[in-house]
Amino acid sequence: MNMGKPKIRVDFNELVKKDLLLLSDLDKVQDSEGNEIELAEGLAISVYEFNHYDNGEKEYILAEGIAERNDPEKNGRWSMNAKWCCRINGNGIQVETVH
Repeated sequence: MNMGKPKIRVDFNELVKKDLLLLSDLDKVQDSEGNEIELAEGLAISVYEFNHYDNGEKEYILAEGIAERNDPEKNGRWSMNAKWCCRINGNGIQVETVH
């Protein structure tokens, strides 16, 4: 069993701000190992997206942060369907190319 931070798949097209990403509309999500994770304020998480392009290039987009409840009044009405966000830490968003 992995005792590190849960790794949760996301869509980085859903960035609300440079350090805030929509995470889920549910209180429970599945991590990369298939475990059910209950989201809570301040839960340390890793988020990722895997892309495989037509030209054969593959990449992971990665970030780490904490879960926080979405506030559509601050984050915009378009975010209102998300209950949870990920506040990305100071390391920002990383891109790793897969060879």
